[in-house]
Amino acid sequence: MAIRTILRFPDPKLRESSLPVTDYGGALAALVADMTETMLDSDGAGLAAIQVGEPLRMFISDGHIAGGPEDSPALVFANPELIEISEEAQTGDEGCLSFPGIFVPVKRGMRTKIRAQDVNGTSFEMEASELLARAFQHEVDHLKGRLLIDMVGPVKREIIKRKMRKEAALAAAEDDE
Repeated sequence: MAIRTILRFPDPKLRESSLPVTDYGGALAALVADMTETMLDSDGAGLAAIQVGEPLRMFISDGHIAGGPEDSPALVFANPELIEISEEAQTGDEGCLSFPGIFVPVKRGMRTKIRAQDVNGTSFEMEASELLARAFQHEVDHLKGRLLIDMVGPVKREIIKRKMRKEAALAAAEDDE
């Protein structure tokens, strides 16, 4: 297992559409292990493969947030499809590991139903509500190249862009030292 670098906006890879998962072998299991370690190290609730530079239609979700005990393993969602999103909505502050320190109010469906495959390629369906439903919708957006910054108006979008560019310039300057 290894902690991977999480891509940050404005990295253009975050806009790429992800490709279907077709190989359910050891390489996928290793990627899931790396993503899990990366997500936990960053105090995240979920992480899409594209966020670590792998353009695969896959994300993981913290098992505890999915209703399991504190030490639950991450849940794997390969080739996910949101097959239901409730009309009943929730609005809440949403963050993203690719936008550290940025939180914006986002309107999402209160409940969802997702169809996906696990790390072995076994198909399953799962229903979610509230925070987990929000996480599913957020992560599926990543797989389509849709980002948190797309959920805000033009003024807030420019503020976020400026902040992220400034942080990227500071990080680059530190790397040069």
